[in-house]
Amino acid sequence: MAKVIGLPKLSPTMEEGTLAKWSKKEGDELAIDDLVAEVETDKATMEWRALDKGVLLKILVPEGSTLKPDQPVAIVGAKGDDITALLAQVAAGGGAAPASAPPTPPAPREAGASGSASAGSVGAGPVGASAGSASVTSTGRVLASPLVRKLAREHGLDLRTITGTGPHGRIIKRDLDAAPRGASTAAALAVSAPTSSATYSFSGGTSASFERREPVKQAVSQMRKTIARRLTESKQTVPHFYLTIDVDAQPLLDARASINAQLEEQGVKISVNDLIVKACAIALRRVPECNASFLGTELLFHQVVDISVAVAVPDGLVTPVVRDADKKGVAAISAEVKDLAKRAKDKKLKPEEMQNGTFSISNLGMFGIEDFAAVINPPEGAILAVGTVREEPVVKDGAIVAGKRMRMTLSCDHRVVDGAVGAKFLAALKKILEAPISMIV
Repeated sequence: MAKVIGLPKLSPTMEEGTLAKWSKKEGDELAIDDLVAEVETDKATMEWRALDKGVLLKILVPEGSTLKPDQPVAIVGAKGDDITALLAQVAAGGGAAPASAPPTPPAPREAGASGSASAGSVGAGPVGASAGSASVTSTGRVLASPLVRKLAREHGLDLRTITGTGPHGRIIKRDLDAAPRGASTAAALAVSAPTSSATYSFSGGTSASFERREPVKQAVSQMRKTIARRLTESKQTVPHFYLTIDVDAQPLLDARASINAQLEEQGVKISVNDLIVKACAIALRRVPECNASFLGTELLFHQVVDISVAVAVPDGLVTPVVRDADKKGVAAISAEVKDLAKRAKDKKLKPEEMQNGTFSISNLGMFGIEDFAAVINPPEGAILAVGTVREEPVVKDGAIVAGKRMRMTLSCDHRVVDGAVGAKFLAALKKILEAPISMIV
């Protein structure tokens, strides 16, 4: 029997999504786990995969449509199903079957009753599930959300072998963690974001103040909406203060040249920013009070050093996270940052790769910016803004010589990082950067 399918909720924070690309066309058959479409959420472009077998009978929305979760997007059923009534229902504003809601468990069957699904059912056919598993319906459908299915694919887990502990035996993230192979999925630190209801319009001057005006309007992307919401929240609710230092960058440049000479045969080339990531990680270990978050009624002092690195992408800015940066070598950090940055620009980052950083770095030095102050990325307690390396005269041993200088500004959340703590961190960072060999001590 055909039914209307709604846009699935592909991440816990997804409030709306843009249907970026249909991967199937009308009349195509769908198998379980087939890629149906790509959906742009507030975090990244994510895959929407089929939960049931069936045929894509009708596409209800074009590519580029922005919708709330469970808004009707398609009609799925069996080939030849009459969908006239469903089309009328959609036209009248009727809802869709929630694509991301837990499926209703099958009703118990009487002894001797036929258990076969009708030919028009969009339920999955048998998939060889273990008999008696509460997480598999009588038709062979595995009870799991699209997000859990995606995590299982990424970690090589067979959902048919996992017993769910959610409602009606539904498989949830916790069950993946307990699976034999394990799946590392960090829970997001939730921060409620105030929603602004303000609207703005453009009106400027009289007609005599300019020759002509040709407005160019551009739809706001999901990423841009999220950036706007989170940064507004940050500036409105987080008491920022700023500390700036000026560092002798020559030792850092010399260390980079020496390391790159050693790695040349391997085809590896590190950047100044890679060294700054490593230096910050060490400094956070030496001043752990700066590696903290404010959680309303308590302070969270992180036992890991996970550094968020700001990456500019066409739609705005994302902050993929380098996990355990203090435990990795500079070459490993360099390779990881390059990989994260490439996938960020291709919109292929996973949501968990952009969550739960403990400290951020934003570097605009490559654009010639000498100094700036960055906005804190809640719930992190601080962010370091890095400027370009400047060539200017400096006094050394009583003589004026050419020098290399670099200015950095630390934005601190005053609820968790006091002025003295921020200054102590910058002093530790300056000491490391001006004596890079200390990174390996």
